[in-house]
Amino acid sequence: MDMSPFRSLLVLVILFIAAPYCADLIAQPPGLPSAPDQAPIDGGLSLLAAGGAAYAWKKLRAKRA
Repeated sequence: MDMSPFRSLLVLVILFIAAPYCADLIAQPPGLPSAPDQAPIDGGLSLLAAGGAAYAWKKLRAKRA
């Protein structure tokens, strides 16, 4: 496979531009995990439960009618 001079020059330029960034691509080992942030779920969970109950009640009333 014969590469034209322009193509081989392009490959060399790309390699010289990309070479300094190769060190950034080496992955570092992950650190130790910390305790997760605690979040309250009472507001959203109660709204979800109320919506589910209202939907079930609507379906039951429609089934009886």
